[in-house]
Amino acid sequence: MERTQPRGNPPPRRRVWPWADLAFSALAHGAAWVTLLLLAGIIASLMVGAWPAIQGFGLGFLVSTEWDPVQLKFGGLVMIYGTLMTSIIALVIAVPVSFGIAVFLTELSPKWLKRPLGVAIELLAAVPSIVYGMWGLLVFGPILATYVQQPLQKIFAGVPMLGTLFSGPPVGIGILSAGIILAIMVIPYIASVMRDVFETTPPMLKESAYGLGSTTWEVVSRVVLPYTKTGVVGAIMLGLGRALGETMAVTFVIGNFNQLDSLSLFQAANSITSALANEFAEAGEGLHQASLIYLGLVLFFITFVVLALSKLLLSKLRQGEGSRT
Repeated sequence: MERTQPRGNPPPRRRVWPWADLAFSALAHGAAWVTLLLLAGIIASLMVGAWPAIQGFGLGFLVSTEWDPVQLKFGGLVMIYGTLMTSIIALVIAVPVSFGIAVFLTELSPKWLKRPLGVAIELLAAVPSIVYGMWGLLVFGPILATYVQQPLQKIFAGVPMLGTLFSGPPVGIGILSAGIILAIMVIPYIASVMRDVFETTPPMLKESAYGLGSTTWEVVSRVVLPYTKTGVVGAIMLGLGRALGETMAVTFVIGNFNQLDSLSLFQAANSITSALANEFAEAGEGLHQASLIYLGLVLFFITFVVLALSKLLLSKLRQGEGSRT
């Protein structure tokens, strides 16, 4: 008579490869440590390369507008100002447009248009930055100078603040032109991420809101945005990082002018990435090269501060949610 196996818990499986978990854990820890070591190595290399400029100029480098390779006098304020202003202009334009694109694709677009439009937006991210730069210099710049800058200068001529804001030769290159080109470049990134995070909202929540009589804007503002705010902030930070680090497109349209004569939006200026691209290959060893590396260190610090502020903003939003509940 066959002996039946007693019922109960099945016998434990014998571990065929006892070293597999150890190997997986070692690889995971190793990947994390490699990332931290790479970050530390980048910071250390930038500090070592920029040390002569740090010793020679100190923190005064950040507030000086003088950039004279012949006299070996360097200041990074013009490049820092150009980088920050172009990035701010890009975000001011790109965030509302990207938000509107994401809302249209997730809430308003008909099904036959949703996929082609989404693919078209994603394809914009594949366009090389040098193409954007050439288009901005040869096509967009003259249009901006003729149909925007000249009329604004005629309208606000003699007005103290606005007259200065739109002053400058109408050549179509400068801070505003670079900011608009950057906005066009970062819109695909922000819009794609926003669309993806909006689609993670549970349909039941949105259907319940619509069932109670909410409008599309009320559903987006009171249901979708609170549910996906972390992803939305991440999308904006992704676009900001893209704008801060862009090189070739900005180099074509910003003017590459190392002086700050006025605060005009049409003033030719320079950015950190553009200065590095234009001068690093020809910079001699010593203060000139060290000053360029110092600019790279400043850009790294700006990116770190932006990331820290985004994390602080998210933590404040979570605390606000807890206080409301």
